[in-house]
Amino acid sequence: MHQLRRICAVSGLSLLPATLLWAQAPSPATPTTASAAPANPFQLSPEERARLDQLAREDHADMMRQLGITRIRPGFNGRAAAGEPNAPNYDPAQANPYPDWPDLLTLKVGHKVTTAEMWWQKRRPEIALDFEREVYGRVPAAVPKVAWTVAETVDTTVGGQPVVARRVIGHAFNSAHPAIAVDIKMAVVLPVNAKGPVPVLMMFGWGNMPGEALPRFPGAPEPAAPPSTEQLIAAGWGYVSLSTASIQADNGAGLTAGIIGLTNKGERRTPEQWGSLRAWAWGAARALDYLETLPAVDAKRVGIEGVSRYGKAALVTMAFEPRFALVLVGSSGEGGAKPHRRNFGEAVENLTGSGQYHWMAGNFLKYGAAEASFGSKNANDIPVDAHELIALCAPRPTFISYGVPEKGDANWLDQQGSYMATVAAGPVFRLLGARDIGVVEDYRVAKMPPVNAGLLDGELAWRQHDGGHEDRSNMSFFVAWANRLLHHTPPLVPADQPRMRADRNASGRDSSSSPSSCGSRRSRTRSS
Repeated sequence: MHQLRRICAVSGLSLLPATLLWAQAPSPATPTTASAAPANPFQLSPEERARLDQLAREDHADMMRQLGITRIRPGFNGRAAAGEPNAPNYDPAQANPYPDWPDLLTLKVGHKVTTAEMWWQKRRPEIALDFEREVYGRVPAAVPKVAWTVAETVDTTVGGQPVVARRVIGHAFNSAHPAIAVDIKMAVVLPVNAKGPVPVLMMFGWGNMPGEALPRFPGAPEPAAPPSTEQLIAAGWGYVSLSTASIQADNGAGLTAGIIGLTNKGERRTPEQWGSLRAWAWGAARALDYLETLPAVDAKRVGIEGVSRYGKAALVTMAFEPRFALVLVGSSGEGGAKPHRRNFGEAVENLTGSGQYHWMAGNFLKYGAAEASFGSKNANDIPVDAHELIALCAPRPTFISYGVPEKGDANWLDQQGSYMATVAAGPVFRLLGARDIGVVEDYRVAKMPPVNAGLLDGELAWRQHDGGHEDRSNMSFFVAWANRLLHHTPPLVPADQPRMRADRNASGRDSSSSPSSCGSRRSRTRSS
């Protein structure tokens, strides 16, 4: 019989599923007893998808009305071939219609930023305010507090290594609007044999415990690298799987529910308010509140990670929550590390349409407006861009990761543009005494290094791996980079045990670390 340990720590759950959630979820250990798979958000019924789409269109139309917009330019069709209507551009010669991006180190009044003090006191607040007002939205002052409860504690293994896994629920106080309940779900998994507090990587995903089945996007290939969870535990790290859907739904239909809806008491957003990316970042910060109560966690060495839309969320989290020590930004694309001003693949207009506008502040719709009371605006009118979002993370370690189109990390994401943004963020890292990726070329002419050639010597890092739309193919490189910068020494591997390899198919890897050969899963009472 399961016996539960409950702990509360005051420090935001929408049950509406995400539609087309392209992020990599961490792969778990497999217990001896199979767990039921959660509902797969990739396989909504046509009726449910139509219902959610209609609600999103209605909410999107309301935001257009608030902003005085009568027509939005359509986003590009990622499936259209060159020459077909609404096809995206993939011609590098046409990719930079606005080559001059906002100057990181020039104040709005025109003064040059020459010291770290000027950055912290003047320039950084300017940039952060623009991102809050125009791009991602502001977190309201009245957002509810969260109380955390440990629902279950389990002894199990991940990759053959003993761990303690906790299923933790964060309840957002909803007495002001009881009709909306928000219960954040996460799993906290820590190695048993650590000799002290361990670094932890918080990963946006499903909130799954080791051994629980995960939804998968139909047809998505299994990466060659071992699951990130196994790589982290083997390196002496802990990890958190944080359910984004339990914080805020990944669709416009859910904006009157979740933590955004709870804070607004079920009403629709106003233009300056937060979207789902910022809400997920808020949820990660509340999860960090809980981690700070655990003696086994080194709360000064907690990182944040995500892939695709979760990569965007990870970068936003790092930019706005200074307690996170480092970030792994996986295949984030438009709204993440890809510059808005680049015309390559996905564009601003894809994020201002009714399919993805919910990620952003309502005000962001202005930059896709073709006809409005204020005229029209485009990407070049946005006061900030991706290089400035990366710079907000400085001087903390920031790793930008992509895969290759041949394996599914599509050109749509604009790897080259994201590399240019990483180069352009470098001056702020240097100003603050950190190292950038070491590229001397101007961002306008900087070209990506070859695949698998990492630029990992500094606090700002870049690596394009040879896998697909995931970042676990870069996890071993991220962990080694992070260990060096955080001064973390991974546990020694006994001579009679094979070491964890970066390639699942590499010879000599311990078969007990595969998901099919994990130890038993056992619940127990743990003292408070």
